[in-house]
Amino acid sequence: NACQVADMSRFMKEEEFKAAVRNGVIPVPHVVAYDGLPLLVHPSNPVGALTVEQIRDIYTGRITNWKQVGGADMPIVCVSRDTNSGTYETFETMVMKKEKIKEGAEYVGSNGAVRGRVQNTPAAIGYAGLGFVDNTVKALKINDVYPTPRSVSTGRYPIARPLYMFTNGYPQMGGLIYQFVTLHLSRKGQEIIERIGFVPCTEY
Repeated sequence: NACQVADMSRFMKEEEFKAAVRNGVIPVPHVVAYDGLPLLVHPSNPVGALTVEQIRDIYTGRITNWKQVGGADMPIVCVSRDTNSGTYETFETMVMKKEKIKEGAEYVGSNGAVRGRVQNTPAAIGYAGLGFVDNTVKALKINDVYPTPRSVSTGRYPIARPLYMFTNGYPQMGGLIYQFVTLHLSRKGQEIIERIGFVPCTEY
């Protein structure tokens, strides 16, 4: 096998699953952590909360100015991840509901670049992983829930996703692959997950 464990930030697509089976591989998913997608704005922005529907209206262009959602009179600058990223795919599925992001939105190549654009742009809004929230940007409450590790792991924060490792069948118990894909269940694994900014499945 060229690859014994495949990491994915979304579930495997049906055609990918079928292609694997055709090649003699039975993909088994292991949820190893969670990630929330906070919506980030500039700290000076008075808006502190939006609904999923309002975010969709902003990214489709139905809402174009912050004053329409209780903010200052500023045209909204929409920042998105590149269309080939798993983060984009999560946003597209959970927020856009397959509606198109408007012409003129900015696409950037990483979560760090989203945060950087929002840091320097008072009128910007962007989305990134939970590990990218710090005091240089403001994360919004969405549907009245603030993005925290707890609100993500309990499923209350509405824009969140599991992160997967896929193996070919269930790994032999006690073997190296088994140890690797169950590391997230240990205290050490939880520490690693927290350190890189994701939300653990465990509570030690």
